[in-house]
Amino acid sequence: MNASSKFAGFALGLAAVFGIALAIGAAIGPDPTEPAAHDSNTHAEGPATTDGPNSEEYPAGLMATQNGYTLRLDTTQTSAAANVPLRFRILNPAGTPVTRYVRSHDKDLHLIVVRRDMVAFQHVHPTLDQTGTWSVPLDLTRAGDYRVFADFTAEGSDNLTLGADLRVAGNYDAQPLPAPATTSTVGDYTVTSSGAVTPGQASMVTLSVRRDGKPVTDLQPYLGAYGHLVALRAADLGYLHVHPEGHPGEGITPAGPGITFAVTAPSAGDYRLFLDFQHEGVVRTAEFTLSVAPGPAPTSSATAPEPAHGH
Repeated sequence: MNASSKFAGFALGLAAVFGIALAIGAAIGPDPTEPAAHDSNTHAEGPATTDGPNSEEYPAGLMATQNGYTLRLDTTQTSAAANVPLRFRILNPAGTPVTRYVRSHDKDLHLIVVRRDMVAFQHVHPTLDQTGTWSVPLDLTRAGDYRVFADFTAEGSDNLTLGADLRVAGNYDAQPLPAPATTSTVGDYTVTSSGAVTPGQASMVTLSVRRDGKPVTDLQPYLGAYGHLVALRAADLGYLHVHPEGHPGEGITPAGPGITFAVTAPSAGDYRLFLDFQHEGVVRTAEFTLSVAPGPAPTSSATAPEPAHGH
């Protein structure tokens, strides 16, 4: 074999080895000089988050931590008793207890406690010490799993409702959700509900108070209104922010018998309503089950939408 033939053979062998090396490199991973493959967990605008574009439609109270704030119970389990002290803190994004709040509905913080089957509802207002610890006694004579909601506005932040679970040991007499009804009886008071609720939009609901069949027209202000309404979604205890119409003393809103609220139900399904109202110096709570039917399906337009400008 002459020199030129030997060189040609060597070149062919080198090309074969180099080709094998390229094949192995392709099998192991992409060339580092090539763009990385698309990751379905990232987006052009930034990393994926738990807050979707319609996150404002979700009810509150489903999380113990939101926007950096955390509801921290001193204990998450206790025994059934009539006067159980509950202590908790609201921690800010730095992990320190919040000590300054913005007052809303006459209070710095509203605490709602209810068993998960919607019985044993309590709306109380704990006291805050200088260390940022809230404390309040609760009636926990009925054992079971409870949800604790803290509704508050920390100074310099937006209003939040955080939720945490509290387990009360003992014999658990779970109750079925009461059937939907438009009337509720509390002693010699009867409260009637009127108004249809459509999912996804503010709906006006009026709760009218009567005593012994006669309209009550001298309701007393309670928490800055003639009534305070808490609405919870039965499926997951999602907490709805409900706002009363009008204010006592402004010369427009009557002191009964009707109290009107704007209720926004995020979805169809069953909800439990708890109305606190005050008359003759006593606060009473009327309870309802509200069934929200699915709303009309959205209609599509035959005309293509204008392109959006900006974000």
